Amino acid sequence: MDRTEIFKAVDHTLLTQTATWEEIRQICDEGMQYGTASVCIPPSYVKQAKEYAGDKLVICTVIGFPNGYMTTAAKEFETRDALANGADEIDMVINLGWVKDGKYDLVEQEIRTLKAACGEKILKVIIETCLLTEEEKIKMCEIVTKSGADFIKTSTGFSRAGATFADIALFATHIGPEVKMKAAGGISSFDDAEKFIFLGASRLGTSRMVKLAKNEEAQGY
Repeated sequence: MDRTEIFKAVDHTLLTQTATWEEIRQICDEGMQYGTASVCIPPSYVKQAKEYAGDKLVICTVIGFPNGYMTTAAKEFETRDALANGADEIDMVINLGWVKDGKYDLVEQEIRTLKAACGEKILKVIIETCLLTEEEKIKMCEIVTKSGADFIKTSTGFSRAGATFADIALFATHIGPEVKMKAAGGISSFDDAEKFIFLGASRLGTSRMVKLAKNEEAQGY
């Protein structure tokens, strides 16, 4: 697969707690240079990044991140604030405690609430696969499909593990036809990126693809 096509699927990501504006600005520059699908950055930088990049770059941010246990009202406020600041896409974290308690109605309603806040803007739902059983993952495929969200996403990148090929294959079997898939966390090579796309992922949450490309360019290949 041509690397240009891989970059078109990449949400170029920087979500570390210590991220500075200079680092965020660099992420934006790289996103524009390599033609990534978006940059995924902390909510506090959305307004500045949108003013900096304008319409040249899709700005994605995270809500309820990384633990997901905020109230629905807090997540809704975060979402509306991010959109008001210029966010184009929202990646939300589900309440994993509700999943473990079997309170799937609350999980679904929360996703619906945030999708209503997003309107036509894209909402991706992070289910943190490494903390769920296979049965819970399958149930979340059903809930995300019913909720009207645009994407199901594997991971925050801040828990025990990130995306796996098995999880994307599982998603592909159980999500509805309107739901897309995002693999995130630990994608460390172009070969892995290509395999995730082959399995059906249309977005990849990673910072490593750009780093790999820049390193190759620096070495003359």
